Amino acid sequence: MDILEILKQDYQRFPTDQTYSIYAKDVFFKDPLNQFRGIERYQKMIGFINNWFKAPKLELHQIERSGDTIETQWTLSWTTPLPWKPRIAIPGWSELKLNSEELIVSHIDYWHCSPFDVLKQHFF
Repeated sequence: MDILEILKQDYQRFPTDQTYSIYAKDVFFKDPLNQFRGIERYQKMIGFINNWFKAPKLELHQIERSGDTIETQWTLSWTTPLPWKPRIAIPGWSELKLNSEELIVSHIDYWHCSPFDVLKQHFF
């Protein structure tokens, strides 16, 4: 199956049943809050989202490939487990780099808002 199709399916069922086999063992991940290397750390981060947040959803708006780069546009949303249950949304995009074996070696997420903007969503 084509990697774009696999990614589309992963986005639809995020954060459960992700296809970790499309990532290199030493994949580099970065977003505005995290930076690390390794598929195990990546799996733990996805597991944290699945266990901590309520009703997480990763809506894919666009996906395209150019050479060894895949770019996705998305909105990540969830309900934070606070008494007033705020629904949080982060619009962003990802840049995925592939190696010669078609494995993702770099996954960098960018947000269209600041981490402070995300924090403010919890209260305003």
